[in-house]
This record gives sequence, C-alpha cells and structure tokens, in this order.
Amino acid sequence: MPERAANEARYLKSDLVHLGVPVPVMRREAKRAAREVSSRRELLALAQALWSAPVHERRSVAVFLLQARVDLLRPADLPLLKRLIRESRTWALVDPLAGGVVGPLLAAHPEAADRLDAWARDRDFWVRRAALLAQLPAARGGGSLERFHRYADAMLDEREFFIRKAIGWVLRERARSRPDDVYEWLAPRAARASGVTIREAVKYLSPEQRAAVLAARG
Repeated sequence: MPERAANEARYLKSDLVHLGVPVPVMRREAKRAAREVSSRRELLALAQALWSAPVHERRSVAVFLLQARVDLLRPADLPLLKRLIRESRTWALVDPLAGGVVGPLLAAHPEAADRLDAWARDRDFWVRRAALLAQLPAARGGGSLERFHRYADAMLDEREFFIRKAIGWVLRERARSRPDDVYEWLAPRAARASGVTIREAVKYLSPEQRAAVLAARG
C-alpha cells in the first residue's frame, strides 16, 4: 500500500518507514500475539523486539500489545515506557502509550503515580504530554484529577500545540460526566488558557458555563 504509506508518513511528519497497514489490522495482530504471551518477561521482550525496527507499523503493534497486556506491567517498567515515548516523536504512538498503557498501569499501582512528576517537568514536550494524557483513565472514571490539575496549571502558559491540546482533551473527557468540576477549575484560569485548550474543554459544559468561560477569556 505505497500510496497509503506515503500519505501517513506525510500526515504524521514521520521519519519512520511506513508500510500503510490499516490500524484495525495492526490491532488484530497485536491481540492475537497478546493471547500467546504468558509472562511479563515475554511481553517486554516481544514489545522491544517489535520496537527495535524503525517501522511505524511494528512500533504501533508493540504499543497495542502493551495495551492488551498492561496487566502484566509493573512500576519498574515506567523507565522503559518513558524511553518509548521519548523515541516516538508522534502523537500516533505517544497518545496510546500514555493513555492506554501508562495511565492504566498507574491506576493499578497508584503508589507509583508520583514518578510522573519528573515527566511533567521534562524538557521533551512529548514526555510532558504523556504525563497529562496518563490522567485520562482518572478523568473518564471519575477519579481524582489533583495531579492533572497541578501539571496542567504549570503548563497552561506553554505555546506548544500538543501540550495545549492535551490539557483540553483531559478536561473535555472529565466534562462528559463532571462538567461542574471542569468549570470550577477552568473559569479562574480561562484568561491564561489557549484557544485550543478552551475549545476542547468547553464542549460538554452547559451553555451558561461555556459562555462564562469564553467571557472570562475575553
């Protein structure tokens, strides 16, 4: 699928080799492989072997494999996950690693959550984005967003698009079930927030809340 591969590489601004394999096919292969994985050691070995080649589809399958067997991962694997995120350099790999692997891993091992504090201060904006998006399971499940609020408040003035978008994304997901929580946090900070953040965050607020946030932003 050379045309699809070329379009994907151009869209993702990727320097990896692209084969043009559709995402559903990659997910299916990852799930098939996941059924045959019986241990953490085997999972990590297979994921790293897939990742070792600079091929987008191989790395995507590695991510989907980790998602499928995140139950086998432990806090000791966070340095490896951070390395994969740093090497990803594209939202197409960073986002599922953050929201689908790191987030569930820390939800299962909350005692390790403070390890993300260093990620949120990292010089690499992809690592900082991952620290934000790892809070998606809590945002969707009604858990505490105290950590996200700290990270987002510190990054709210950043000009990097992918940081601004990530803050808005987590707020949007929280607003689906708890719009009042989002409004109370966002309204006093609306003047600092970017348009990208605001547009995402207000999607599920009430019309009155949305109007108040937009007015506060000026």
